[in-house]
Amino acid sequence: MGRIALLADEVANQVAAGEVVERPASVVKELVENSIDAGAGRIEVAIARGGAAVIRVVDDGIGMDRDDALLSLERHATSKIKSGHDLARIHTLGFRGEALPSIASVCRFRLSTRLHDGLEGTEIVVNGGQIDSVRASGEAPGTQIEVRSLFYNLPARRKFLRSENTEASHVQHQLSLQAIGHPKVGFVSIRDQSIIFQTPPAKALGDRIRDLRGPELFEQLLEITPEAAHGITVSGFIGKVGVSRSTKTEQILFVNGRPVENITIQHGLREGYHTALMRGQYPVTFLFLDMDPEAVDVNVHPAKREVRFREPDLVRNCVAETIQRTLEADRARWTQSFQKPAEASKGPVRALVTDPSPPLIPPAEQFALRRDWADFHPSPIDPLPSPEGVPPPLESDQPVSGISSANELPAPSSEFKILGVLGKLYILMENEGGLVLVDQHAAHERILFEKLRRQMESEGVPTQRLLIPLTVGVTPKDYDWISTNAPTLEKMGFALEPFGNSTLKIDGIPQYFRTEDPSVTIRQLVDELRSMTTATSRLRMGEDVIAKTVCRHAIKANDALHRPEVEKLLGDLMACELPYCCPHGRPTMIQIGYGELEKKFGRKV
Repeated sequence: MGRIALLADEVANQVAAGEVVERPASVVKELVENSIDAGAGRIEVAIARGGAAVIRVVDDGIGMDRDDALLSLERHATSKIKSGHDLARIHTLGFRGEALPSIASVCRFRLSTRLHDGLEGTEIVVNGGQIDSVRASGEAPGTQIEVRSLFYNLPARRKFLRSENTEASHVQHQLSLQAIGHPKVGFVSIRDQSIIFQTPPAKALGDRIRDLRGPELFEQLLEITPEAAHGITVSGFIGKVGVSRSTKTEQILFVNGRPVENITIQHGLREGYHTALMRGQYPVTFLFLDMDPEAVDVNVHPAKREVRFREPDLVRNCVAETIQRTLEADRARWTQSFQKPAEASKGPVRALVTDPSPPLIPPAEQFALRRDWADFHPSPIDPLPSPEGVPPPLESDQPVSGISSANELPAPSSEFKILGVLGKLYILMENEGGLVLVDQHAAHERILFEKLRRQMESEGVPTQRLLIPLTVGVTPKDYDWISTNAPTLEKMGFALEPFGNSTLKIDGIPQYFRTEDPSVTIRQLVDELRSMTTATSRLRMGEDVIAKTVCRHAIKANDALHRPEVEKLLGDLMACELPYCCPHGRPTMIQIGYGELEKKFGRKV
């Protein structure tokens, strides 16, 4: 007798359930997606005991007649696709026809449905995959599905469920994702007979985000102006510079209305924000990608959480460019908010200033000027040499090192209301909103950083030749990649050439490049470069080293500045591409509003 036999239908359904139904939140996801595909305008989800005891999903979609209701419980029965060609053009959230039979095989299941023009509905009761009863019912138009005692017939699986609160939070997160992804659908979430949230159909995505996440978070978001490029449209909202989280929980991504997790989009986000994010932080995003269904494969994960793109580099570029464009568009608003207030405006801080023209720092404490950075070519040993170890003193009319001349910008006095310098580090300014504090070190870092980056991207980076060339052994795959991208690496300042089978000879490294073991760093660099796309973005890989370099040579705390120097510093900061943060992602300015000051002084509760 042969050893291979067909699985019984009951066992096959339980195997499928192991892939589709991980926990109560998985059931909610599948059922809500079916409701959305059925054209529902309102979906109500109720759970008890974290969903392990009861899950009930009620919608007002198109409903089903008796034949379709019975057929929906058969494996691979679906109205979404008819042929293999349809599988390559998925427009719906569900398409495999596995959800209902898989769920019904691991619980006590009840389905009640009725067409809008039907005289009566249909109720089907299933226990552990076996149909117990089919009868007429008088339910409202639409579909109602009730799942009780999840995994009652699989006690080993039931033991893997977490606490009620944990499972309920997963359900809540899943329902929140669907509500954000489909703002025109009304949602009601009920837990243990208490309403958790209730959102009516929204006219716009922003209204739904404000309803679910609150007005405070919404005020920290920037709306993306959708622009179609190469058949891809990116829309939604992203966090302003400085708005980030330590995890990816608020990094919400959708592709054709489907919530997904995708490394390609995440790389695009990282490249788009780049130095606007602190290391280890993740942006807050509600990002929507709409594209040709043939350009994306949604059938690569049992739970449909992941997708695969036909042209991942194109998708990554579109995301990165959209993020950069949105942040740059916010720059004008941000700059405007830090201009000096109108003369008619009066506030408690302005009243303290009588004559801002005298120097902010006494001559005895003048700041020592470093060498001008106009032609930045730092030495690998001492980037800023001085004959006596002490740079010459700064005259009152000299510019701060690394800051462009004043004739490149409007007169700073017309742009800023400068109050003074606190602790030889924080420049105090006034705007319409209240008090503004500028970190002089962070501001100068940003100015020097963008100056050196422009030089690197336009002229390339000077190469520092090595006395003794290094040889680096790499994998054949990395060897081919480095050979293909040799021009980009040369522009970054690396002098590389083949040296035998899968071996490279390193004759030179960038001038700013400092490492005890260049071979290890080059391997790491190649890994990072693989996640980048265009030559310009690959050049940015050297920016981490640039950021560390300018940090050492920017204005420090306790470096005293004269008023003209402060004005030029602020003027050059406002001229930067990303003036709101230093190259490490830390803010250059913060605002303390009049409202906050009034609370501190007890003027307002």
